[in-house]
Amino acid sequence: MKYLSICVLSFIYLFIVSLMMLMMGFYFVLNDLIYFVEWEIVSLNSSSIVMTFLFDWMSLMFMGFVFFISSLVILYSEDYMSGDFNLNRFIFLVLLFVFSMMFLIISPNMVSILLGWDGLGLVSYCLVIYYQNVKSFNAGMLTALSNRIGDVALLMVISWMLNFGSWNYIYYLDCFKVSKEMELITLLVVLAAMTKSAQIPFSSWLPAAMAAPTPVSALVHSSTLVTAGVYLLIRFGVSFNDLLNMILLIIAVLTMFMAGLGANYEFDLKKIIALSTLSQLGLMMSILSLGFYELAFFHLLMHALFKALLFMCAGVIIHFMNDSQDIRYMGSLSIQMPFTSSCLMVSNFSLCGMPFLAGFYSKDLILEITSMCYLNIFIFFLFFVSTGLTVCYSIRLFYYTLYGDMNMLSFYYMGEDNKMMLVGMNLLLIAVIFGGSLMSWILFPTPVVICLPMSLKLMAVMVSLIGGYLGYELSKMNLGDYLFFYKFINVIYFISLMWYMPYISTHGMNYIPLSLGFKVSKTFDFGWNEFLGSQGLFSCIIYSSGINQIWQFNNLSIYFMFYMMWFVFIISMLL
Repeated sequence: MKYLSICVLSFIYLFIVSLMMLMMGFYFVLNDLIYFVEWEIVSLNSSSIVMTFLFDWMSLMFMGFVFFISSLVILYSEDYMSGDFNLNRFIFLVLLFVFSMMFLIISPNMVSILLGWDGLGLVSYCLVIYYQNVKSFNAGMLTALSNRIGDVALLMVISWMLNFGSWNYIYYLDCFKVSKEMELITLLVVLAAMTKSAQIPFSSWLPAAMAAPTPVSALVHSSTLVTAGVYLLIRFGVSFNDLLNMILLIIAVLTMFMAGLGANYEFDLKKIIALSTLSQLGLMMSILSLGFYELAFFHLLMHALFKALLFMCAGVIIHFMNDSQDIRYMGSLSIQMPFTSSCLMVSNFSLCGMPFLAGFYSKDLILEITSMCYLNIFIFFLFFVSTGLTVCYSIRLFYYTLYGDMNMLSFYYMGEDNKMMLVGMNLLLIAVIFGGSLMSWILFPTPVVICLPMSLKLMAVMVSLIGGYLGYELSKMNLGDYLFFYKFINVIYFISLMWYMPYISTHGMNYIPLSLGFKVSKTFDFGWNEFLGSQGLFSCIIYSSGINQIWQFNNLSIYFMFYMMWFVFIISMLL
């Protein structure tokens, strides 16, 4: 009898649960239901510890998507991680990751949210350092320490909410807006969400977390770790005041612009996709700060689908490129890997907002609603330029990987013979093609009609076309053309290194304490303190003991000299 592997068992369980959750979510949204479930864990002398769960259409749908994507990622991992001796440990870590996210989604209570929030931070550290090399350890530490800031902010929220008699934030959302002292809670929640969703100035950990295995990246960047902050803000969104919304909008739009610009100068396949995640998170945060929470949630779900597929395709390409991630070594993969290339194109077009794919229904709606909102020219400009940059780096990625010349590593054998990988990608491909229209019909049963002038209506299309053309032209540049850019090499370094944020987060944080420690050690341990202190005492004792040794030599002349000295001393005392 052949036993099923842990990957297949986990896939079956999570897939069935995801379908149940999605069906329940559809039922709840159509009937406008909300259920609170309270489980009394322990009761002692009229004091009870109660675990509360919140089941509404939002939590059920999000859990359904998380379980659906994680089930396919685990199935994909069976082939991708097949050479790993610790596959079971990897799968258990991924399952822990998923259940931590589930805790966070269904909790209306700040303490149980912290359980899921901290669980995500801890397990993400374990997964980022999974390959156990220096780069992974550095990336894991940067990820963990960046997220600790958000954990501390949530702990402060919990301690401040002791003033109100309960940690169930869901009951106080209306009070947050009218009460001045509640503004501190909303500010700390925004800080926590910014660290988890990698907004400026906490953006540097997101590309660094690419040191994790590709299935983990597919899960982290689609529906779990980075979306936790956005989900928390969607829950708390109604309680933000105008000033906080404005600050959040500026930070989110700058993050979106910075990530889109940086992705055009990146050559690491996984980092390009990671920066696109950062750009989409900025888009979610920005539309959320304008007050459209359902739209932000809708884009969160759509982004989860196409980003998971995008990472799966990247994993297959890396797998068959002898573990090379540099897009300059790729080229003409559409001939050698037709199905993977098709999936990559569909998911990338969905990211760009190609009509009638999943990303179009949310992204186009966001841009049109932005055109209707009362925004200044700076925010409006960054919104549409960031959209153009998304298409720009997507076309550049197409050119380098699927269409361009065959480069060195393209001549290795490639084949699409990993069945489990292809099954997972097939199911996600269907979800990316049909999921957007299905979810838009269910979440927005009344058609959203937006009346705009022709110029604004066509703005998104025109910006996308211009961005695509620029991406194609940039990709064609050869070595001679690059010489022109050496005049602007410092600007290019600034853009490609995410506005020097990785240096600020690592070297900038470490430089002052480490240099101070070096100076202190140089002064005290290797300087005058050492010379006059321990080393000086040591040499003084050595010198004294040397003299003492001379006196104690068994020599007759020294013995007689001591005898005469003491004789004279005693005589002088007697006289």
